[in-house]
Amino acid sequence: MIKKVIVIVIVVAIAGVTGWEVYRRVAASQNAGRQRGKPPLAVEVTPVRQATVRDVGVFTGSLLPKSQFIVAPKIPGRVKRLLVNRGDPVRNGQLVAELDDEEYAQEAKQAQAELDVAKANVDDCASTLEVARREFERIKALRAKGIASESELDAAEGNYEACQAKHKVALAQVQQRKAALETAKIRLAYAKVCASWETNPAPASQPAGRPAPAEEPPRVIGERFVDEGALLKVNDPIVSVLEDRSLIAVIHVIERDYPKVKIGQDAALTTDPYPGQVFHGRVVRIAPLLKETSRQAPVEIEVPNRDRRLRQGMFVRASIEFARKDNATVIPHAALVKRDGKSGVLVADLPDGEAGAEAPKARFVPVTLGIMDGKLAEVISPQLSGLIITLGQHLLEDGSPITLPQPPASGPARGRTPAGPPPQSRPSEKPGAAR
Repeated sequence: MIKKVIVIVIVVAIAGVTGWEVYRRVAASQNAGRQRGKPPLAVEVTPVRQATVRDVGVFTGSLLPKSQFIVAPKIPGRVKRLLVNRGDPVRNGQLVAELDDEEYAQEAKQAQAELDVAKANVDDCASTLEVARREFERIKALRAKGIASESELDAAEGNYEACQAKHKVALAQVQQRKAALETAKIRLAYAKVCASWETNPAPASQPAGRPAPAEEPPRVIGERFVDEGALLKVNDPIVSVLEDRSLIAVIHVIERDYPKVKIGQDAALTTDPYPGQVFHGRVVRIAPLLKETSRQAPVEIEVPNRDRRLRQGMFVRASIEFARKDNATVIPHAALVKRDGKSGVLVADLPDGEAGAEAPKARFVPVTLGIMDGKLAEVISPQLSGLIITLGQHLLEDGSPITLPQPPASGPARGRTPAGPPPQSRPSEKPGAAR
């Protein structure tokens, strides 16, 4: 019984395979008949050519100052003088504002007076200590001779030690008053508000024959937040200071391009206030993560701005070249088609020019693409040459007959894709078809 079932299954399988093969051949024969019955379709072609292609990412962002900070007072007070305004240059340590300092000057005077009192108290304690020391030495000598009693010696010694303690307290009070005076002087100095920032320290010794380092260029006042006469609390902003000789363009890179961005890459920036002008920068920082909401990562590009034409807050477009290839085989994007899930192009197989030769046919060639540059696409494989169809290819199948506006004087052999240099454009081709 089992053997019969196996035999039946094998027979059915053989019958199915045979039927499918017959159907495939009949369908192919009918399809070939339909192709032969179809009239040739008029198309446009362009030669495969060599060109330079670049993989360039274009991003948008805004300009920010390389550094920015707020100048604020460390003490409360009324603004007596404001010495800078928006756009004014400012150097490191320059005075920008003065607060009313009468109260702080008076505190400094009081601290000085208290220090003088403490010093006088030290002198008085020193004098008393010396008297107590002499009395203790005298009673000690009398006790050794048996003249003074033990209680008198103890009393003299106790008085001497007490005077020593008072003298130490007086000395400590002097140090305390000195610290209070220094604090009062510092608070008085805080009434003069200066713009200061850290700078690169100069070398201890300048090598012979080398020029001295140039003075640090001034920065600029960005915003002015108060006017003269305003009452300020601690850390209330007065002005903001910007470093605008070098700006930072912050762009946002999507996750597809994120792996291509590297520190040190050159970037070309354009902005609407200066149409047609390109500013050059360099990638200096890349965020180590992408934001979940936008799937983008901020990237910082440092842009020199010595002439100060660029300003904080300007909108910029940044172009970063990720890859470049010279003498690459390129085709127009418009020539790409898909057949059976594969990307490729339709090549025009031309007749050999003999009498009675068949019409040109379209032959589908799958291709592997590389860099996509504007309207051009790089073909990595196979080694493509000859003429490719750029108009009408979506209506064609592999083997469809085609007609050209004007047959070329000479062309590649029918049925194969030559590997030689691309033929010259024919007069019948439209200008710009290869672009």
